[in-house]
Amino acid sequence: MSLAGRGRPGGPRVRLVPGALEVAEAAHACRTWPELAATVRRCTACPELAAYRGQVVVGDVPAGGPARARLALVGEAPGAEEDAAGRPFVGRAGRLLDGLLAAAGLDRAEAAVLNVLRCRPPGNRPPRPEEATRCRGWLDRSLELVQPELVVTLGLTAAVLFLGRRVTLAAVRGAVHEVDGQRILPTYHPSAAIRFGPDGVPRAALAEDLRLAATLLG
Repeated sequence: MSLAGRGRPGGPRVRLVPGALEVAEAAHACRTWPELAATVRRCTACPELAAYRGQVVVGDVPAGGPARARLALVGEAPGAEEDAAGRPFVGRAGRLLDGLLAAAGLDRAEAAVLNVLRCRPPGNRPPRPEEATRCRGWLDRSLELVQPELVVTLGLTAAVLFLGRRVTLAAVRGAVHEVDGQRILPTYHPSAAIRFGPDGVPRAALAEDLRLAATLLG
């Protein structure tokens, strides 16, 4: 892995955010998923998040290991139920996601499920840019261990992390974007689908984009 690049370990934004380079280097040193998980759980790079969290939500990978995941789903941050369970997407939004994945012919158990942040922000607020930059090293290393054929980003926070701050979901969803050798398919977060209701645009777009993901993965 190169410790350089836009938004990458050692890149310009990482070097400007205290603690981000140290996280990137610690993540890069992890050779296996269990080693990464154990190291992430000790992270205190964001003092407010470390003090507020119940536990670190590392992410889910298939039972056979991260390399068996052809699909990676990247959300925003753990909520209260995820913080309590120590797993991503186990609350109401997660249940909706599971149902839409199944309807598209995708099995969550065969995907890697990750977040931009691994700690719950106070009051479930959105991740701050500096928090996302600090936590980026853990996400990058997770994706390197998984090596998915496709990354589906759920919500604007995750889309911005890969595509840049000027993007809007309406403009970028429904199409694959090549970023640093990865195929990125941005779509809405399940919580937006819940907020706008069963007949809202986010739910219809999320369902459509997950069907596209299934088609892309064959």
